[in-house]
Amino acid sequence: MVLDNPDLIVACVVGDGEAETGPLATAWHSNKFINPVRDGTVLPILNLNGYKIANPTILARVSHEELEALFVGYGYIPHFVEGDDPVLMHQKMAATLEQAIGDIRAQQKTARDSNKPFRPRWPMIVLRSPKGWTGPKEIKGHKVEGSWRSHQVPFADVRDNPANLKLLEDWMRSYKPEELFDANGRLMPELKALAPRGSRRMSSNPHANGGLLRKDLKLPDFREYAVEVTAHGTIMHENTKPLGEYLRDVMKHNPTRFRVFGPDETASNRLQALYEASKKTWMAETLPEDADGGELAPDGRVMEMLSEHTLVGWLEGYLLTGRHGFFHTYEAFAHVIDSMFNQHAKWLDISKNHVAWRAPVASENILLSSTVWRQDHNGFSHQDPGFIDLVTNKGPSVTRVYLPPDANTLLSVADHCLRSTDYINVIVADKQKHLQFTTMDEAIVHCTKGLGIWGRASTDAGEEPDVVLASCGDVATMEALAAAAILREHVPDLKLRFVNVVDLFRLQPASEHPHGSTEREFDGLFTTDKPIIFNFHGYPWLIHKLSYRFKGHENLHVRGYKEKGNINTPLELAMLNDTSRFHLVIDVIDRVPKLHTKAAHLKEAMKNAIIDNLRYAHEHGTDRRRLSTGPGRTEFCRAGASRRSEHARRSTLSGGTHVQRHDHRRFEFDCEGLQMLLRFVVQVGHGQIGSQGAERLRRRSIDRCWRPNDHSLLPLSTTLVSGEIALVRASSPALVALLARLTAAQRCVAQSSVPRRLAIRKPRCGSLAAKSNVRVSNLRPHQAKLQARSAFRRLLSEHGRSFHQSLP
Repeated sequence: MVLDNPDLIVACVVGDGEAETGPLATAWHSNKFINPVRDGTVLPILNLNGYKIANPTILARVSHEELEALFVGYGYIPHFVEGDDPVLMHQKMAATLEQAIGDIRAQQKTARDSNKPFRPRWPMIVLRSPKGWTGPKEIKGHKVEGSWRSHQVPFADVRDNPANLKLLEDWMRSYKPEELFDANGRLMPELKALAPRGSRRMSSNPHANGGLLRKDLKLPDFREYAVEVTAHGTIMHENTKPLGEYLRDVMKHNPTRFRVFGPDETASNRLQALYEASKKTWMAETLPEDADGGELAPDGRVMEMLSEHTLVGWLEGYLLTGRHGFFHTYEAFAHVIDSMFNQHAKWLDISKNHVAWRAPVASENILLSSTVWRQDHNGFSHQDPGFIDLVTNKGPSVTRVYLPPDANTLLSVADHCLRSTDYINVIVADKQKHLQFTTMDEAIVHCTKGLGIWGRASTDAGEEPDVVLASCGDVATMEALAAAAILREHVPDLKLRFVNVVDLFRLQPASEHPHGSTEREFDGLFTTDKPIIFNFHGYPWLIHKLSYRFKGHENLHVRGYKEKGNINTPLELAMLNDTSRFHLVIDVIDRVPKLHTKAAHLKEAMKNAIIDNLRYAHEHGTDRRRLSTGPGRTEFCRAGASRRSEHARRSTLSGGTHVQRHDHRRFEFDCEGLQMLLRFVVQVGHGQIGSQGAERLRRRSIDRCWRPNDHSLLPLSTTLVSGEIALVRASSPALVALLARLTAAQRCVAQSSVPRRLAIRKPRCGSLAAKSNVRVSNLRPHQAKLQARSAFRRLLSEHGRSFHQSLP
């Protein structure tokens, strides 16, 4: 590949049959990405011999004028070499090559002397010669030379047909072997002396064995780009954004041997930090408006073109000539390069395992983003996770597939892939905001193992599990963790083991893949006799294909994408494909014998939750906020979701820290629901309403949690204790401000400076009520002190100094 190879000229012979393919038709535009200052160039030679396997070729049947106009339109200066006399054609071709190379060097000298890149009209050659040139003219009365028949097997019966055997002999003798070889069959010394020497020989050109030229990348420390995770499963972040920052600095450290290739999606896939190191390569015309965010530059190193075929061709050429690269695309459209992936995988397999003299080349690294589970706007056309199925069909010595669940695991995986050689590494990571589950140290350990138990989401430590809940993929992991949270709360005696998989091939036996698991490893994690509920990013049968040889496979129940979708909300899409938290909980109840009747109410609640959340998504075009941003607590739906007392419940976000024991019921309220609850607390505490009125007001305040506009949900865990309110967990500055205002009013009451009404300003969420009032006029001073002290004591014990500093 000529990119960053200023002295290299690649003579690329293009068959006229191949020239009819879409990828090759687009590849002619590659001349618009070659910078004559820093790059070499390609000299295309279109071999126009007229026929494919059984048909004429299109370009051979258009007029000379039309063919010339076509390549002039592509931006070339075409040179024609045409004829059928070998002697004359050799002389014509030699002269044309000489002229073309002279034109190339002249253009490069002009650009390099001025150091001002421009887009030359590079030369190209049209070589028109007969199909089957110098072969038999006719066989059995049928034309062969200059016909499609020369593409076939012209002599199929030479053993039994003496006439055809004689014809074959005459054809072979027409090359005058006695003038080429001596009596021992060796090439004549005077002819051998004509061949180039050393690296000028095609077989010894180092660019044809690019591993000889490859140097390791200078990589920054990927730990410096980590997303800080102070509490598991509480922070939302775009997984690929830190990767873009990491790749930016890889490009800065390796300015002449690392490029990133992708369709018009670099910013869409959240890799736009790359533009801080280098713009997009662009040698064509620019307009004034391109300066406003166009990110175009002739010396750019980000290669963008809306042709995955061309991009992967560039990348493979770049890798095979000793450099390093990274390709990214939307997951659903990776199938565009299926055949190119196949051929490169086969080439790598043979090169690595059967051609000892070939030096290792840098791995082909492919990022699949904009994944199946986050197609809120694009819909069904963008939902296809099947590229990884194709990858698993190729040789295990050259294929790797990774599905990191969050940003830190993605960084760890990417660093590993950029250091590797002779592989095709496929990484599946969505670009949207997702919950972050691992610290960087945890991510490194987890990725090193490839799969492992997440103890913080499990309840089986030191005991045999009742069920294994496993996940692979970002959204699949979030839903599985949410299911684990519901089960931990509502079935506290269930022994649950949570397993996450990053390296997909860890699910294959070690005898089948170098990254595979031994039988002891697999059985130790997944058990041999307990139900395994596996939530997978892709098509569910792929997991069965990989793991069918393990003993526990008959207990494996995989949930994944089943071609059910449209323009759905994320949770709705998960529910349609049975991968939602609700379906996973139902699966566990169905598969664990002791839960069949014991958890019947919970199963009903999950069914109600599915119905209710599908209805909500259809009505509002979005998921409820708490359900759309992660495992949440357990507000699975208003319709029939029973809430239990907490018994040493762990944090439900990703199985993080333990939550203090409470014997009270926990509710989630938005701001207006909270205000109604405060009225209830005040009035009940002073006998202003009776028990029936109190119950009605309490129910109304709870119901206000479920407002139609999901943006209005500001969750606040609230505990009712003897008519008092204890605020246990406030999760937004707006609610902190609300509490501070309430407490200030209570201090006024305690000091006998009683305002008649306390106005609580709306938080910054525009969909909340602009103003609401809480009546505090009859609150007794000593009760106000106790209430304020109790609320702050609980809040400060949970949130610590940072919470105190955030008060207005």
